[in-house]
Amino acid sequence: MPQMGESVAEGTIVRWIKKVGDQVDRDEPLFEITTDKVDAEIPSPAAGILTEITAKEGDTVSVNSVVGTIQVAGEELPPPASAAGSRPATARLVVADAPAPARPAALAPASLHEAPARDGHRHKSSPLVRRIARENQVDVAQIAGSGLGGRVTKQDILGYLDRGEQGEGGRGKGEGLSKESGPRVQETVRPSPGTDEHSEIQPMSAIRKKIAEHMVLSKRTSAHVHSVFHVDFSDVERIRQEKKDEYARLGAKLTYMAFIAKTVIDALRRYPIVNASLDGDNIVYRKDVNLGIAVALETGLIVPVIRNADEKNLLGLSRAIADVAERARGKQLKPDEVHGGTFTITNPGQFGAQFGMPIINQPQVAILGVGTIEKRPVVIDEGIAIRTMAYLTLGFDHRLIDGAVADQFMADIKQHLEHFDPNQV
Repeated sequence: MPQMGESVAEGTIVRWIKKVGDQVDRDEPLFEITTDKVDAEIPSPAAGILTEITAKEGDTVSVNSVVGTIQVAGEELPPPASAAGSRPATARLVVADAPAPARPAALAPASLHEAPARDGHRHKSSPLVRRIARENQVDVAQIAGSGLGGRVTKQDILGYLDRGEQGEGGRGKGEGLSKESGPRVQETVRPSPGTDEHSEIQPMSAIRKKIAEHMVLSKRTSAHVHSVFHVDFSDVERIRQEKKDEYARLGAKLTYMAFIAKTVIDALRRYPIVNASLDGDNIVYRKDVNLGIAVALETGLIVPVIRNADEKNLLGLSRAIADVAERARGKQLKPDEVHGGTFTITNPGQFGAQFGMPIINQPQVAILGVGTIEKRPVVIDEGIAIRTMAYLTLGFDHRLIDGAVADQFMADIKQHLEHFDPNQV
C-alpha cells in the first residue's frame, strides 16, 4: 500500500484491475485505492506475473503493507516460510510508492502524529482527527483507536461523537447534535432482509462512505446559510464567442467556468474573510487563493485544487481547470492536489439544475454553486428581452461570515460578470 500523502496512514482497496496469473508491465495500473484524500490507480512497481493477492477488494490496510506479490521474469517464487531462511525472497515485491527500505519499527511514519494524553502516554492520530477533536472539544485520549498501533482514525472519532460518549471536557450526550445538524453517520435505515422482495441491499462503496462522513461532518461543524443571485452572462457569452477560436489555437477551451473562476478569485482578494478558515477561536486568513473545482465522477464527487489560482490569468485558469478535471476522471490526481483549498466552486448547472444549496467543503467557510446557464426572458428598462442568465448560490458559514458581507461579495461577483473587463481575456 503506497504512502499517498503525509497525513494518509491507510487506504482501501477498491478494485483489483489485474487478477492472479495476469502478466503485468512496469507502471501498468495494478489496483485502485481510495483514501481520505484521493482515489487513485496504483501502477505496478515491476514487470512480471501477479502470483498472489493478499489484500482483497474492500480491505483497508496501513501504508507499506504487502497487498500482493509479483513474480519477476527469470526469478523463482520465494520458498515456503519453513525454508525461508535458506535463501532470500528476491521475487516478493511490496507494492509501495518507493523502493527505499522500510523504516525501522522505532520510527513512526510521517503520517502518524501523537497527541499528548492526561495519563502520560501519547496517542497517535492524524491532523484531521485532531482538528475534529478540537472543534468538538474532545480529548483524543478518551477514544479507543482501531488503527495501526492504536492510532485513532477518523471513523473512530466520528463513531465516538455519534454515540455521544463525550465526558468531562467534551459535550454531553446529544448536546449540540440536534436533528437539524444532519443525519448521524452510523444510523442507516434500510429494510430487513426478506421484508421486500422488490428491494435490493448493497453495501456503500468506500468513496461513498467517505463522502457521507465529510458531508455530515460539515453540517455538524458549520452554520450553513445560502444566498442566491440572478446573474446576466450576456457580456461573458459575447466575449467567449469572440475569443474561443483564439483560445482553441492555444490549446485551451474557453468556458463559462473560467470566467466565473477569475471573477471569484478577484472578489476573494477584495473580501479576504470569505477566503479564510476557523481554527478554534482564531480566524486564519489565507494569503493565497487555492481554488477547488468540484468534479463529478461515476462513483461520487472529488474536489481537485488549483494552487495559487490568483496568480493565473484567464488562459491559465482555462488550462488548469481542464487539466484537473481530466486527471480527476482518469484517477491520476496526487494527494496534494485534493487538499489545501481555500474556496470551492461546484457546478450542478451542467446537469440542468437551476441552482443548488451546496455543503461547505471543510475547513473552508464558503462555497459557490453555479446553476445552468441559459437564455431566459428578463425585464430590462420596462421591456422584455432575451438574455443569457444563471443563478449563482453562495453557501457560507454564518459563524464567521455575516449575511451582509456574503451579499456584498456576491454583488461584487455579479457586477464584474455582467461587465467583464475584456482586457482580462
